[in-house]
Amino acid sequence: MRVLVVDDSMLFRKVVRDALAQEPAIEVVGSAADGRAALEKIDQFRPDAITLDLEMPEVDGLGVLRELHVRPNPPGVIVVSALTDSGAALTTQALRLGAFDFVLKPNGTNFDENRERLAADLLPKIRLLAERRQLVLDEVHSAAKCDLAPPDPTRATFPQQAPKVVAIGISTGGPAALHVMVPELPAHLPVPVVIVQHMPPKFTRSLADDLDRNSAVHVTEGRNGQRLQAGTVYIAPGGLQTRVERQLRGLKLCVTDDPPEKCCKPSVDYLFRSLALQLGSQVLAVVMTGMGDDGHAGCRLLKQRGACVLAQDAASCVVYGMPRQVIDHGLADLIRPLDAIAETIDQAVRPGAAIC
Repeated sequence: MRVLVVDDSMLFRKVVRDALAQEPAIEVVGSAADGRAALEKIDQFRPDAITLDLEMPEVDGLGVLRELHVRPNPPGVIVVSALTDSGAALTTQALRLGAFDFVLKPNGTNFDENRERLAADLLPKIRLLAERRQLVLDEVHSAAKCDLAPPDPTRATFPQQAPKVVAIGISTGGPAALHVMVPELPAHLPVPVVIVQHMPPKFTRSLADDLDRNSAVHVTEGRNGQRLQAGTVYIAPGGLQTRVERQLRGLKLCVTDDPPEKCCKPSVDYLFRSLALQLGSQVLAVVMTGMGDDGHAGCRLLKQRGACVLAQDAASCVVYGMPRQVIDHGLADLIRPLDAIAETIDQAVRPGAAIC
C-alpha cells in the first residue's frame, strides 16, 4: 500500500509516518500540510490510501473528500480525528462523504507511546483497506460465495407474534451504511430500534444527531433508564455497554460501565445477549458491515431462543467480517443488500409477515 500522510502538524505527520513504517507492506510516498497540497500530491503520487486530518488551512479534510468523491479511482481515506465534539461532528460528515474509517489522534505527552498507540489502531485498518481495494481491483468478491441462506433463501416466514424490538450490530463502514438505511425507516415504525455502532464517546452522539436530522424516525443516543418507544432509534453510547431490560411498563435501556467484550465497548454481543434473555423470540437481530465477529455469539443465543436474524450481504458491505460470521455459521434467516434492509425490517415487524 502506497500511503500519503496529510496533517497540518509537522509533529503529527512524523507520528503517523513512524507508525506506518512498522508495516513492511506500507510505503509512505509523501506528506502534505493542507488539503490543497494533498490534492496536488494525490495527482503526483497516485497513492492507494491517505491518512487525513480534517481541520486544516486552505482546503480542509472535508473539502478533500468532496473533491475525491468526483474523481475516478480515488485513494481510500482513513480519517485521523481528535476526540472532541467538533472532531466527532467532522468525522461523522467525513464518513458520509466516503471515508473508509477513522482512528483517534493519541493525545499523550510521550512520542513513542503515541506512535505505538496510533500504530495499533491504524495498521489493522490500513490492512483492511488494502484487502477491500484488492477485491475491487480484481472484481472478485470471494466472500460472495458464502452467501448461502437456509434451504429457501428467497423467503422466510417470521413468527405470528411480531418482534417487539429490532437490534442492530454494525462497525466498520457503519456510519455511511446507517445514513442509507435509517432514513428509509418509516416514521410510524411499530417497534423501537437499538443500534450498537462501534465508536468512541462523543462520536455516537454526533452520529445520532446527524441521523435524526435526516430521518423520519427519531434518532437519539441512548441514556441509562430510558424507556424504549416505538418509532425511535437508540444509538448505544460509545465507551459504555448497553443492554435492554424488561419492566412493568415496557422495555428500558440500561447503560453500564461493564468491561469490553472482544475489545468492544459498546459490544453487539452484550446487547444481543440481554435481548435473548429478556425477550427471546420477540427480537429481530440485524448484523451489518463490520470487522471481526462481534454479534456472532449473541446471534447464536438469540437463535436458540427462537429469534430471527437478518444479515447484510457481502457485496454491499465495506467489511464483510461480522455478517460473514453469522452467515457462515448458518444463523441468518435472511441475507439482504444494504438498500433493502430498511424495507425488510419494516415488513418483518408486522405480525405473521412473509418476507420475499
